[in-house]
Amino acid sequence: MLGHIRRTVVVAVVAFAATVLTFFGGGAAFAHGFSSTVYAKISAGDEGHIRTELELEYDLLVVSAADSGDDDPLFKVGTAAFEAGDPGAQATALNTHAPTVLRYVADRLSVTAKDAPCRPTQVGDAAIGARDGVPYARLLFDWTCPERVAEHEVRSRLFPDDEAYVKDTKTIVTYRLDGRSGSAALDAANPSFSTAQTAYQRFGEFFLLGAEHLLSGIDHILFLLALIAGSRRLREIVLAATSFTLAHSVTFLLAALGLVDVPGRIVEPVIALSIAVVAGWHLWGLWRRGAHATDLEPAGRGHLSLDRRGWIRLGVVFCFGLVHGLGFAGALGIDEAWSWTLLWSLLVFNVGIEVVQLAIIAAIFPLLFVLRRRAPKAGLWATGVVSAGVSIMGLIWFVQRVFGS
Repeated sequence: MLGHIRRTVVVAVVAFAATVLTFFGGGAAFAHGFSSTVYAKISAGDEGHIRTELELEYDLLVVSAADSGDDDPLFKVGTAAFEAGDPGAQATALNTHAPTVLRYVADRLSVTAKDAPCRPTQVGDAAIGARDGVPYARLLFDWTCPERVAEHEVRSRLFPDDEAYVKDTKTIVTYRLDGRSGSAALDAANPSFSTAQTAYQRFGEFFLLGAEHLLSGIDHILFLLALIAGSRRLREIVLAATSFTLAHSVTFLLAALGLVDVPGRIVEPVIALSIAVVAGWHLWGLWRRGAHATDLEPAGRGHLSLDRRGWIRLGVVFCFGLVHGLGFAGALGIDEAWSWTLLWSLLVFNVGIEVVQLAIIAAIFPLLFVLRRRAPKAGLWATGVVSAGVSIMGLIWFVQRVFGS
């Protein structure tokens, strides 16, 4: 029986490896690579003026702002500077073609006062920074409004889906305007906000943003699948999910509030490695328990008791949860000064993540548990295949993220 179970594990690994390499071998190193995030800081300027500091992915800005595709001068110079990895040349390309950049931004980002549009002008030169190792263009604009009003509306359509370069662009706005301060999350479904919006509307946007982030973050979902596949009883998945939640909530809040800062080039590879380790842990457990016909643990323990291996696994999940929290904060990218409004926005974003996480567990774990009970060998195959695939994807992402491919 031992040989049969081990052959089952090996075949599961090989079968899923073939599938993964076929469909995902050429995938992006970063699981969120199909989306982009724009960061906007908006504040009151002189009488009737508004200041906007924008941060946009440099390469997307170049290809999107180009008037005539590959033949556009900005495209040629800008992409050459991007491929060379030269921040100075990248800034020069944007500054040389500043009218083209301004026209693109003005067409897709608007500030209005009582439905009257404010007119933007660029202030100073573009600068190049980086977020998670990706070049970002920093642009400063001054908006002249026709009259001074008590509320303004901001609308963003930067990098829309119809440009076909990315999907699901988010614009994270932090503002101090009209005697109010706060944050807003804009996307295709909610492209605008008003400084007069209610707290309920603002928090609703962050709840949806948190939920969408987990759903679109394939790496976080695979980590959850690894936890589910490796949990043999309800108490194990409850304790593992609780440990993961507590850990990533702590680092998420600390990082989002600017109290902890770990570069994305460190966080992203460790997240990928965590996926491989947690899934591989279950495969190793199946291998060692190969003499048993099922991967269900023996009955008779207390409802919340764990063996030594279970407590070690819980500690590993907690440590990796700390790293995943840094990843969640990096995706949100808010670096606004402390405020209670910001704290509540972050908490609501985190709640959105947790709701989706619990929904995934509630949908998958009962089905897998029933399968393990009624058809132990099929349950063994199911958990082995899931763990094998998740582990292989984690290793692929880890290598890609370390070497930057």
